[in-house]
Amino acid sequence: MATRAAVLTGLDQPLVIRDDVEVEAPRAGEVRVRVAACGVCRSDLSMQDGTLPVPMPAVLGHEASAIVVEVGPDVTDLAPGDHVVVSWVPQCGACFFCRRGQPQLCQAADVVLLAGGLLDGTPRLRLDGAPLFQMSGTGTFAEETVVPACAAVKIPHDLPLDIAALLGCAVLTGVGAALNTATIRPGDAVAVVGCGGVGLNIIQGARIAGAEMIVAIDVSPAKLATAEAFGATHTVDATRVGPANAVRDLTGQRGADVAFEALGIATTIEQTIDMTRRGGQAVLVGIPRLDVMLTLPAMLGIVLQERAIKGCWYGSSDIRRDVPRLIDFYRDGRLLLDELVTRRIDLAGVNEALRAMKAGEVARSVIVY
Repeated sequence: MATRAAVLTGLDQPLVIRDDVEVEAPRAGEVRVRVAACGVCRSDLSMQDGTLPVPMPAVLGHEASAIVVEVGPDVTDLAPGDHVVVSWVPQCGACFFCRRGQPQLCQAADVVLLAGGLLDGTPRLRLDGAPLFQMSGTGTFAEETVVPACAAVKIPHDLPLDIAALLGCAVLTGVGAALNTATIRPGDAVAVVGCGGVGLNIIQGARIAGAEMIVAIDVSPAKLATAEAFGATHTVDATRVGPANAVRDLTGQRGADVAFEALGIATTIEQTIDMTRRGGQAVLVGIPRLDVMLTLPAMLGIVLQERAIKGCWYGSSDIRRDVPRLIDFYRDGRLLLDELVTRRIDLAGVNEALRAMKAGEVARSVIVY
């Protein structure tokens, strides 16, 4: 059958809306879904501009909610009509990492991230008779797509699907960074560098974890104002003052107990480490280009300070544990989701949404199908 999708045909090229993308039937362990809503995420832009590699032509999009239309052989835990959150990190439950309680590092995910297909390395979308690759095994800038069943988490029918879409990436990554990757104790001082969609959710996660001081750092006054609405107790405009010095000034020259970097830029990564106190944690959440390298003073900056520098992939999330937990947080008012949505758009507005995100004009644009 044919579906409508936004197709990336070349680096730094606008996405092309096509109405004739062919969707194959799901194979064993897969489901075909009708996408309900999809957030426009920084990672989509990172694939468009080459920060992250993706085979082309490709359908981007990965932060989505959907309704199951058809299930492939061997799928027993999902059925047509089920509402799901789509995860761009499939979690097979059987590999070394899944069995060790680190499903965010699932070996199955390596295939979908690198090959632009599903778990067997091949996509289920075709264009003009040729394979059409799917970002992270999802490709949800499309009205219909096929995803691994282990990348679809069933959710209650009464959860709004345009809100549920955000759980698939920004919220799991940001809140998970605070609750899963880092160790935040009640009363801690936390700093967050970069207040886009992921940074705002790190702030929310730090608030939920009981941080007493949450310092939001950005170059955009509008983003800093939004950060306060999500739980930041202090803000730092990095165009006016050095972020590390500002954090030290706010913490009696000690530094943050936990500092997060949500941009993936060498300069801000080094600033984040510098603003972390002795014995504290610097958590790197932003996705840098593959050629980004760090130069750190090993003795004076790390060993003597006993700082821990931790990478964070997908908020160290176990999707089957954390999606229901986040839904509970939303229902009891601790997690703000409606407030994350700046604009609701249709698929034809995807290029404008990517531009607005790059310009820092929105927290999240959500495509509603």
